[in-house]
Amino acid sequence: MNVVQLYGLKNCSTCVKAMKWLAAQKIEFAFTDYRDHPVAPEQLTAWALALGGWEKLVNRASTAWRNLSDESKMASGAEQWLALIAASPTLIKRPVSVTLAGVVNVGFSEKKYSEIFA
Repeated sequence: MNVVQLYGLKNCSTCVKAMKWLAAQKIEFAFTDYRDHPVAPEQLTAWALALGGWEKLVNRASTAWRNLSDESKMASGAEQWLALIAASPTLIKRPVSVTLAGVVNVGFSEKKYSEIFA
């Protein structure tokens, strides 16, 4: 059984770094490219809740975010956030990691992963 489920984009350099780090640490993981396999709205909502809000799940420094209209950037409810992500999955911070215990994290750094997967 996989210890970690990773979600991201297969060509994302940060996702590749995270996978290499996990493999080097001999931590079992499965990877899902959410362009090929979109994440269910219920799952996205659960991630946002676990992270402390949609703002923590959405990458506001991304090109996809910068290309949104000012009106779209004012998303306030789950329905609006889900619509934005459905239209542009690259808005999700990468990678999203979910441990077997259900702990959700976004992004990658060796220090952060060392703490999470110690």
